[in-house]
Amino acid sequence: MDTSKNQESIARPPYRLGVALSGGGARGFAHAGALKAIEEAGLKPDIIAGVSAGSVVAVLYAAGVKPDNMIKLFTERAFTDFASLQLGSGGLFGIDRFKNFIMKAIGGERNLEDLNIPTYLGVTNLDKGEPHEFHTGPIGPRMAASCSIPIVFKPVRIDGTYYVDGGVLRNHPAWIIRDKCETLLGVNVSPMSLTSKSNSLLGVAMRTYNMMLKSNQAEDMALCDISVTTPELSHYSVFNLKLINNVFTSGYMHMRRALRDAGMWQTNNNK
Repeated sequence: MDTSKNQESIARPPYRLGVALSGGGARGFAHAGALKAIEEAGLKPDIIAGVSAGSVVAVLYAAGVKPDNMIKLFTERAFTDFASLQLGSGGLFGIDRFKNFIMKAIGGERNLEDLNIPTYLGVTNLDKGEPHEFHTGPIGPRMAASCSIPIVFKPVRIDGTYYVDGGVLRNHPAWIIRDKCETLLGVNVSPMSLTSKSNSLLGVAMRTYNMMLKSNQAEDMALCDISVTTPELSHYSVFNLKLINNVFTSGYMHMRRALRDAGMWQTNNNK
């Protein structure tokens, strides 16, 4: 009996290509650009994971929304279109408007396990103070939890437990799917920036959030076979939707260059 082949089969991850998308607010549109470059390289993600903004792009992509169409969804939109002031509820704003907008874009509420691509969303279990992931169950509340920046948005309660933005403890979801794919492409759209010196409640919350991101994403970036960053986006506001086309282009160009340098661009692709 040839045991070597059996051992190789046991050790091999179930998926070939995985993509891990970090948090980063409006800078997350760089993920859409990166996914477009991956497609143009002749590649197709077999599994995808996202945190915060990355969870939104992951859900849209796994539901069949093309990267270019993601930009069209948010053209001429503003933060106030998606957030409603809800003081005294554990955060400044509610996130239901945004959740409903994304659910409409994918054809209504669905379960994660029903998407076209296996999709994992990183969150933070606020009650236990530990990272957690969802890959089954209703998408809306799980995606909303992944995006719920503390203080800015109120925590999301799922099955009796409160969850907030996955970026609080693990802003990059490589840890969720590293053992599930042979090759892992990671995209980090949260380069560190403390350019904002606002001492307003929202300003302090965002500066604190940025510091948390810096402290916890390096380890996960190192888990990726190819790790793409977008340093020129460091001064872009988390909530500014006016420059999403620039953000998209940044993610596209960096991923395109990384795939070419790694020899992963299909030779029959002339783009």
